[in-house]
Amino acid sequence: MSTTRRLRIHDRRQHALDAGIETIRRELQLPGAFPPEVEAAAQAVAATGPRFPGEDRSELALVTIDPPGAMDLDQALFVERAGDGYRVYYAIADVGAFVRPGDPVDLEAHRRGETLYGADDKIPLHPKALSEDAASLLPDQLRPALLWTIDLDATGEGVAVDVRRARVRSRAQLDYAGVQARIDAGDADPMFAVLREIGELRMRREQRRGGVSLPLPEQEVRIDEGRWSLEFRARHPVEDWNEQISLLTGMAAAHLMVAHRVGLLRTLPPADPRALAKLRRTAHALGIAWPKARGYPDFIRSLDPRNPRDIAMMTACTMVLRGAGYVAFDGAVPEHSDHAALAAQYTHATAPLRRLVDRYTGEVCLALSAGTPVPPWVLEALPGLPAAMQASSQRAGRYENAVLDLAEAIALAPRVGEEFEGAIVEVDGKDPHRGDIMLAAPAILARIESPGALPLGDRVRARLVEADPATRAIRFELAGTIAAEPDGF
Repeated sequence: MSTTRRLRIHDRRQHALDAGIETIRRELQLPGAFPPEVEAAAQAVAATGPRFPGEDRSELALVTIDPPGAMDLDQALFVERAGDGYRVYYAIADVGAFVRPGDPVDLEAHRRGETLYGADDKIPLHPKALSEDAASLLPDQLRPALLWTIDLDATGEGVAVDVRRARVRSRAQLDYAGVQARIDAGDADPMFAVLREIGELRMRREQRRGGVSLPLPEQEVRIDEGRWSLEFRARHPVEDWNEQISLLTGMAAAHLMVAHRVGLLRTLPPADPRALAKLRRTAHALGIAWPKARGYPDFIRSLDPRNPRDIAMMTACTMVLRGAGYVAFDGAVPEHSDHAALAAQYTHATAPLRRLVDRYTGEVCLALSAGTPVPPWVLEALPGLPAAMQASSQRAGRYENAVLDLAEAIALAPRVGEEFEGAIVEVDGKDPHRGDIMLAAPAILARIESPGALPLGDRVRARLVEADPATRAIRFELAGTIAAEPDGF
């Protein structure tokens, strides 16, 4: 489930972001190149080859679906109908076939925690010799994988799960836009019709549980004759269907762990009522009807990711998805073990090339599925993983937010003095003259000041008075109010 915006650059000839991103990396003290001993260890194991498992499932017609140009391919899938239901094969890159506990690559991965994403670039968790080559599920290459086999009934409910090590071979490296174009043209592989059925069934089950996935569009920077602009690309339907397979696998992993009372879960507390009240003010100010009887999940589903005003609302909705974390256990299942946004128990298990914790949850599930003890090195690491991942997650959030702030400041810098429409979504509790404005277009949350008290919840016109790429500061001042549209009923 995506809750952060990713930034993509469409013209690198005038890439003014480069210097700013380098400054951000220094400020945040982010890792740079891998130490020589880590690169050497990765190169050595890549040259030697993995520890291949005995089971060969290379006959499965697995494919990967990722953004264009991606090389760190964690997942490959194949789905089919099985009687009245469905069978999902989901191959996950087997980092454990290359990395041993305590070796240089393992120790560095523990220091990094996860891959960090900026603007069309990244700071990887593992050296590229592994993450973008030997361990990646690249097409037409025999690879070790954790092969999940999940059976679903006719309603999309999971009824059986098995995970084991196997050799697999991806048939093709696909991207979302290309797959969606083939689906829309009616000449896609028949498997994608089955993926659509499963995806839509799973989304309906999510809705009945009271869960919600936030389909944030990708933020894009376009440069036309030197003028920067911020736009959004709505997700393709196939992205949502594919995401449901990942969520299904995370829930199946959580089910195994909870049933055997050992493992690590991804958790999220219920939304703070104050945050929900702020969201309702934002919707009102943006002129989006939110009937009092409609709950937060149903409201999210009513938004159109192709509509700029709704995109602003979706961006604001990320404010309630706060407090996500991990909880490890070996014995009693923790009292607070649910992921509130999904309305289910869930864990991260499908991206071990990019996230440390997934290697451990994969090893736990392999043992539980086989009926064997969880390896001692995994049990020893479990208690410390939540804190390590929390630190890396915070670091990733600071980096992504700083890069977005930089891109927004660069895009708005030539527009200082212009007026924008937006909504006052927050007023400083100590100073009613200061607060936050959510712009309708582009969807930017920024600081705003006013000589008088800010009108919380009102639609307003705001004048841009500062957009400084050097400090990444954006500031508006109140220029006037706009008559609010009546609420829906």
